[in-house]
Amino acid sequence: MARIVLGLEEHDVAEEVMHFLDRTGRARIVATASDEQQLVQAVRQLEPDAVVASTGLVTERLPGRPLLALETAESIRSLRTAIRFGASGYFVWPREREALAIAATRLRRPAEVAAGAPVVAVLGGSGGVGATFVATHLAVALARRSVDCALVDLDVAFAGLSGPLGAPLDGVPTASDLVRFGEDLGPEQVREMLWRHPEGFGVLLSPGRVDPDLGPVVYGRAISALAQAVSFVVLHVPREVVPLTRTALAAADPVIVVARLDVASFRDARRVLDATGIEERARIIVNRAVRAEVTPADVERVFGSPPLVVIPVDRRVPKEQARGRVLPRRGRAGRELDRLARTLLGEVS
Repeated sequence: MARIVLGLEEHDVAEEVMHFLDRTGRARIVATASDEQQLVQAVRQLEPDAVVASTGLVTERLPGRPLLALETAESIRSLRTAIRFGASGYFVWPREREALAIAATRLRRPAEVAAGAPVVAVLGGSGGVGATFVATHLAVALARRSVDCALVDLDVAFAGLSGPLGAPLDGVPTASDLVRFGEDLGPEQVREMLWRHPEGFGVLLSPGRVDPDLGPVVYGRAISALAQAVSFVVLHVPREVVPLTRTALAAADPVIVVARLDVASFRDARRVLDATGIEERARIIVNRAVRAEVTPADVERVFGSPPLVVIPVDRRVPKEQARGRVLPRRGRAGRELDRLARTLLGEVS
C-alpha cells in the first residue's frame, strides 16, 4: 500500500478522506495533521510515500515526497500554491475522489507491488478502427496457443465485448458482481466471475449500464487480482480519457494502439498518445489495411517505430461479429493475429 500523510484543517473532511482511501485497499493513512507544523513533523518522521494535503497547510516543498493537493473548492489561489510547491496532482473533494485514489495507487513503492501476469491494454486511436476486434481476437489467439488468458471489458455502459463474443445477456456474472467483495477481492473471487468463451479464455463482462459503485477502484482491484489468477490479461479500453481509462492504462505494459492507414487515423492516434502519456509503452498496430497512399512504412515515420503487425481487411468480420463469432485460424488476418500474440508473448516473457 501507499503510505500517506494526510494534512487537512477540517476534521470531518479528513475523516471522510481517510476512510475512503483506506477502503480502496491501495493506500493507508499513517498520520494526520491539522496545521503546518504537524504536517512537516509527520513527513520527516514517517517518510511516507506521499502527502495528501490542503494547500493552506503547505508552506514549503516536501523533499522527495509527492504532494497531492486536496481542496473542497477549487480556487486560483490554491492552484497557484499547488504549482509553486510542486504538487503532483490537484483534486477537489469529493467530486474527484476516484481520481485521488488512482493517483495514490500509483505512488505505491515498486518493491511492494506483487509480480503477476502480463497485462496488455488495447485502445482504439479513433472510432471504427477495430479495437474491439483486435482485443477479442488477441484473446482468441492466446487461448489457441494454450495460454490461460482473461479478457476484461472496461466499456461499462455499453458492454462492447458481449455482442461480438456471443455472451449471454442474462444469467452470467459481470464486473458489477465484484463490488460486494470490497477489499477482500482476490484471485479466486475474480476468476469465479469470468464467463468462459468457447475458445477457452475467460471474460470479465461489463454490466452494460452505468453502475455508480463500479469505478476505477473496483476495476483496479480486479485487474491486480486477475494478474495473480491467470497467465495473461487483455484489457479492452474505451477511448474516453476518464479515470477508469487511466486506471487500465496505468496497469498495462504494453498498450496496443489500433490505427488504420489514413491520415485522420494517424492524427487521432497521436492525440491519444499525447492525452494519455503512454507513448513510451505504446505499440502501434494497423488494422483493416488496404492499398492506399498511406503505407505501413509511414507508421515508423510518424510514431518512431514500425507497426507490430498489419492486419489486412477481412470482409467476414462485420458478419461474424454480428453473430457473436470469431474468425477461424486460417486466413491472412488470422495469421497476423497469431503473430501479434506470439510477439507479445516474446516481449513480456
